[in-house]
Amino acid sequence: MPQVRIIAKNFMDMVASLPAMKLDKLYNNAFICEAILRSLPPLAKKYVLQMLYIEALMSAKLMEEWVLGDGISKHKVAIDRLIQLRILTEAVDRKKETTYKLNPTFQINLQKHIVHGGILPREPMPSNVTVRLPTLEDLEAYAAEQWECFLLHLINSNQVERTTNLSSSMMKIFQRGLLSQRDREPPKLTEGGFQFLLMDTNAQLWYIIREYITNSEERGLDTADLISFLLELSFHVTGEAYNMNTLTDIQRTVIKDLADLGLVKLQQGRKESWFIPTKLATNLSISLADTSSRKQGFIVVETNFRLYAYSSSRLHCEILRLFSRVEYQLPNLIVAAITKESLYTAFENGIMAEQIISFLQQNAHPRVAEKLPSVPENVTDQIRLWESDLNRVEMTPAHLYDEFPSRDVFEAACDFAREYGGLLWEDSKKMRLVVKAEIIMQMKEFLRSQRQ
Repeated sequence: MPQVRIIAKNFMDMVASLPAMKLDKLYNNAFICEAILRSLPPLAKKYVLQMLYIEALMSAKLMEEWVLGDGISKHKVAIDRLIQLRILTEAVDRKKETTYKLNPTFQINLQKHIVHGGILPREPMPSNVTVRLPTLEDLEAYAAEQWECFLLHLINSNQVERTTNLSSSMMKIFQRGLLSQRDREPPKLTEGGFQFLLMDTNAQLWYIIREYITNSEERGLDTADLISFLLELSFHVTGEAYNMNTLTDIQRTVIKDLADLGLVKLQQGRKESWFIPTKLATNLSISLADTSSRKQGFIVVETNFRLYAYSSSRLHCEILRLFSRVEYQLPNLIVAAITKESLYTAFENGIMAEQIISFLQQNAHPRVAEKLPSVPENVTDQIRLWESDLNRVEMTPAHLYDEFPSRDVFEAACDFAREYGGLLWEDSKKMRLVVKAEIIMQMKEFLRSQRQ
């Protein structure tokens, strides 16, 4: 069964992929430097702070002495990360020894930020101008509702009651890889789409933000400017109002898209308009790195494979339908059953047993989340067993070769197929072998050369 995995990169992966000129442009913003410092692995963070006021080149051997012997692997990960982000520049001196130096732009701006602090491009609006600002609880509920509405639109669900302001071209960008459509047929979720729905909110958000940034240049937006604005947004205070007039025209367009995703809430006063960041926006630079903040679960799974979801969310109901049979739905309760048939349908759609189990564990109701295990072992074991039933036989297109003129030719053909990673089976007594269909052309050329 094919396996499709969606990797939801965070901002730092995107930053690392930028050209050197755009990276230096980003590092001119002190807040970006701080956001990147926050995202680094602990050891990499320590190296940056230790080298912050060192102008000279630092020997690689000297830096290795900063860690104990059992920390070498973490040391290499930290150095690789710093080089990827161009925070460290690597050089080789005359003695052929590797040396490192902090990126001067990053170093100077981080020094200024640590010593003098930073001033955001905009300050919160005074309370006498903004009226009836939502409470933090209302804001969190708004963000969850907007995100749910967006996801339902994304999967073309007929359960959507409200429209979204995102353009159809933007929705098509987000749907790329998640939906497939044949002539005159309604769009269907792909394997990646099914797996996307089972991700937690942070991973889903990062997949969408990644697509939004990746396709920004098609809409006339500079990638570095967009990343800079989104990271800058993460330093705003949740629940505070910020004047829309402090934004450029491009930033206003972006902020309207972010409002449809639930990252900000837009409000209009008599004279002024403002945006209010939600937790989704202020956690942008740390949400994947910080897994300690976990949303409250809602699912209880019993040993008889019955599933109770304490939720009124249409999205939760749609997700549960992916791998269970929904029996009935009450105003605040969804009752479903995990059956062999419902799981087989899920497996055929590309969802894996571990993803289903992980989803049930991550969303376990607080009453059962405290127990270990939060999902009964007989249920998790049976889900894995039903998946293994489908994986007993794996079909691989192949080609059989026999009747070799000599043993030398047969052994040479085996070695050739093995080198290409295409040898599936060999029988040395009867001089027969089976190779993958993908290397047939190479095998033909090789055997033709052996006859000559």
